[in-house]
Amino acid sequence: MPWVMCPGPYVLAHMSWARCGETSIAGAYHRGVQLHQLRYFATVAETRHFTRAAELLHVAQPSLSQQIRALERELGADLFHRARGNIALTDAGEALLPLARQILADAETAHREVQEVAQLRRGRVRLGATPSLCASFVPDVLRRFHDEFPGIELIVDEGGSQDLVRTLSAGELDLALIITPLPGQASALAATELLREELVVASSPASPPPTRRRRILVEDLRDRPMVMFRRGYDLREFTTAACRAAGFEPSFTVEGGEMDAVLGFVRAGLGIAVLPGMVAARSGLRITPFAGHDMQRTIAVAHRKDVAPPRAARELRRVMLEHLRTAAAGEFGLPPSATRLLP
Repeated sequence: MPWVMCPGPYVLAHMSWARCGETSIAGAYHRGVQLHQLRYFATVAETRHFTRAAELLHVAQPSLSQQIRALERELGADLFHRARGNIALTDAGEALLPLARQILADAETAHREVQEVAQLRRGRVRLGATPSLCASFVPDVLRRFHDEFPGIELIVDEGGSQDLVRTLSAGELDLALIITPLPGQASALAATELLREELVVASSPASPPPTRRRRILVEDLRDRPMVMFRRGYDLREFTTAACRAAGFEPSFTVEGGEMDAVLGFVRAGLGIAVLPGMVAARSGLRITPFAGHDMQRTIAVAHRKDVAPPRAARELRRVMLEHLRTAAAGEFGLPPSATRLLP
């Protein structure tokens, strides 16, 4: 039976009463039956006593009787045979009772499920993140969020910033962790910058260090064998652009890998790689920071401007910010300047 819960007093509209066997009741299809009237009717039907039903419902008996009469007028049929000391259902009442019980049960289920979502006992969050972020602080954020909201399903889409911007703009994600500045097609998104992270050069501890200085210059990467990510990685575009700005093309010994593969190739001594500081700090590789502040990136969390993120997504964003505030200063084993939380 289709029914609609409307604001204010809950109203059930467009109910087909053909199954009641009373043609006069069919007129209710074009009117409305209030939910509390069905509750009153079901309670009287179960107790077969108006006074007892009023006590159970915590309403005055005259009010209860008035609402039952209003329901009967609305349906166009008597629902009870009334005799002193004897209340019995009419044929219309017998037909209505199972329908009323089902409607009341459905209303209770709807209320409970909405409350569960509202109180974050159930639901889902669709988060997009770049591979480097999935390999660094995202697992810690998700663990912390799951500990706080174990009933929320977490769906993670891993991809480059440009791909994530398209997916988020299409409504297939609730939030996305991306690298700014945003590409031109991101005009429909709102982004909040979270963290500025230094890029570093990672090399195998078994190989000679890439420089004898404490910090390395981009120019020092000239003619050095490098391990490079596949096309579509923000880090590939950033590193290639930095090398070209310094006047040379980078030299790749291995290219086309994902994050785990690149770390493995560097560990095997196949070359050096430019990595985000948070990833490098967890890799067990030798870390050499860059001189100056040109080799760094800004991490932002984005959502669509025209649609407010759902409650669970807003809570994930809050957990993310809290985690960064407590962890960015040193949990990742980096120098204090390697990651900087943005205001």
